[in-house]
Amino acid sequence: MGFFTKYKKILFLIVFILIVIALGYLIYFLFFKPVPSEPPVAKPPVTATPRGLPVAEVGPGQIITPTEEAGFPIDGAPTELAPSKVASGGLTQTKTLNNIPSLGATISSNGSDLQYYNIADGKFYRIDKNGNLSALSDEIFHSVENVTWSPNKNKAILEYPDGANTVYDFSTDKQVTLPSHWKDFDFSPSGDQIVMKSMGLDPNNRWLAIVNDDGTKSRAIESLGEKDATVYPSWSPNNQTIAMYTEGVSFDRQEVFFVGLNNENFKSTIIEGRGFQPKWQPSGEKLLYSVYSSDTDLKPNLWIVNANGENIGSGRKNLNIETWADKCAFADNTSLYCAVPKNLEQGAGLFPELAQNTTDNLYKIDTRTGVKKLVAVPDGNYNMSNIIISDNGYNLYFTDESSGRLYTIKLK
Repeated sequence: MGFFTKYKKILFLIVFILIVIALGYLIYFLFFKPVPSEPPVAKPPVTATPRGLPVAEVGPGQIITPTEEAGFPIDGAPTELAPSKVASGGLTQTKTLNNIPSLGATISSNGSDLQYYNIADGKFYRIDKNGNLSALSDEIFHSVENVTWSPNKNKAILEYPDGANTVYDFSTDKQVTLPSHWKDFDFSPSGDQIVMKSMGLDPNNRWLAIVNDDGTKSRAIESLGEKDATVYPSWSPNNQTIAMYTEGVSFDRQEVFFVGLNNENFKSTIIEGRGFQPKWQPSGEKLLYSVYSSDTDLKPNLWIVNANGENIGSGRKNLNIETWADKCAFADNTSLYCAVPKNLEQGAGLFPELAQNTTDNLYKIDTRTGVKKLVAVPDGNYNMSNIIISDNGYNLYFTDESSGRLYTIKLK
């Protein structure tokens, strides 16, 4: 028996052990051996004050993408700016005048303060542009629903949910009760007369009428019949007419007729739409109005037209502003300020509730040329109503529809 034969089993065992060890090391090397970390980078010692910009240190290699959150402006995006104190076409400070829901705000007889009804305590107050408050009367008026002020701002017609109506004189603290079947009041330019609708149960006993501001000497002017919804009591500033009414011409067109005190035969004018909402220019020469039509996706659109004497119906102009006339106010005979919704849904003219949650920007329109410009972007989300301009044109006031609070923006 040779040497190989004698130790064959031992040699096979040794070779097997070596193969197992080799395979184990190979598996460890491929899957379990840790990767050595890079040694830290040493900072070079500073030997002298360098010239020029400092050398950037080695960092983790993260690149910060410019974002508003990181504090860097994005290319093409506006940087965040502080609101301007005076309206100049951009973000504008909007100052809160009161924190209580209000109703019937109007400019006071001094041309700068506001007077309004406080819904919370039932009292009337005067407030200046700085928020200083004083009571117009010690009288408490519970649950007033609507307020119509006389031009001299000393009297107001107060309407209540139960149909009761009173004329209250704040200069004398006296009041007069008006019949509960009267509604839709408007004062004459002198303030000594009122135009309204007298709504009898019988359609044959429904009238457009006038009455003295103390409730005496009522006089029927025109029969209303079944046309209450299309009659608009609105005494013109030049004392020429006391109301308007509309009649349909086609689906998108109506004719507006003007009513005087003495059965005058005034010209009429055509309007391109429905949902007629009028507002007189201060002189009474022109009439601003809003209507909606299929051409405007049933959104309200502003127009202006001559509405005096022989000029009635001439000079009709589309101002191309999507808002309602009652969200506008004349600063003078040619300058108009309007709250314009940022976004207005299709059909908002027919269904105004679609615009209840909209927010507005403020525009100024030149009614002669139709030129309009953005005046202010309020620094809050406001649905602006009852726009009021101070007599000197320095301040604009409005009521936020959502909260009922009063706010002011400086125009100059």
